[in-house]
Amino acid sequence: MSNLDRQATPSVCGGRGFVVAEPVRELLSPRRVPLGESTEVRRLLPNLGRRMVGAWAFVDHYGPDDIADEPGMQVPPHPHMGLQTVSWLHEGEVLHRDSTGALATIRPRELGIMTSGRAISHSEESPEPHGRFLHGAQLWVALPAEHRHIEPHFQHHTDLPRVTAPGLTATVVLGSLDGATSPGPTYTPIVGADLALAHGTEVRLPLDPDFEYAVLSMSGEAHVDGVPVLPGSMLYLGCGRSGLPLRAESDAGLMLLGGEPFEEEIIMFWNWIGRSQEEIAQAREDWMNGTRFGEVKGYDGPPLAAPELPATPLKPRGRVR
Repeated sequence: MSNLDRQATPSVCGGRGFVVAEPVRELLSPRRVPLGESTEVRRLLPNLGRRMVGAWAFVDHYGPDDIADEPGMQVPPHPHMGLQTVSWLHEGEVLHRDSTGALATIRPRELGIMTSGRAISHSEESPEPHGRFLHGAQLWVALPAEHRHIEPHFQHHTDLPRVTAPGLTATVVLGSLDGATSPGPTYTPIVGADLALAHGTEVRLPLDPDFEYAVLSMSGEAHVDGVPVLPGSMLYLGCGRSGLPLRAESDAGLMLLGGEPFEEEIIMFWNWIGRSQEEIAQAREDWMNGTRFGEVKGYDGPPLAAPELPATPLKPRGRVR
């Protein structure tokens, strides 16, 4: 999925200066952003008060949307660099195409992970015919300096490991949780897990105290460390936790996101992550000129044009790597 915001501005993310080194309960409200003709997303990261959680740099939650008589998701070809995209569905299907030639239909609780590396382009759309409802999350993971120029690639995993407890099924989307490890490629210590809780469940989820964490509510009503977290909102939890109490007031779906704090400062603009505004400007020129990011074949429509960069340069506060 793309950031389709035509008023996009560069933002500085990462660095330990933003990390809370102790347990906190910081409830994040989303910003509503239109995506295509019939989809609106709730953007939780980057947020005015919180830029990243570990290497997780971008979180959109969308749906459930009734798209029975709508085109559904229609995101034309667009570029990425310096990041991984993670597609995660609770309902519906998304057809992925990219410039490496990958073609895949992603279904609920299957992992579609695209590692952009130095440069890639892709499109995402609801296939025809498609089901009535569309509900999911799109997330980005920032790549560290030593891996951000690797060759682009895409993986689709239909069978992911699970951790179970009475009333809880945790699907490990990325990284490791309680001894279970996702087959998805990772480049920093990280975890992403989909948590399905039955009504009335009370459980304590094991965590790594060196990680910072957040929990995104996908559906239902759940209390996270005593805080009610409603669908489309996210609770930032800080670091220093060895466990997380969860209580479900109804059947509920959550996403646990965490990882070691991302030490590098990065610049994120539109669909790119770089280390300087000059690098972002070069990526924009390469995309508009049709070089470097490749071609997405099979999508019926033109690619997206990149928004203009602001005239005032934005630089990380620390050393650029």
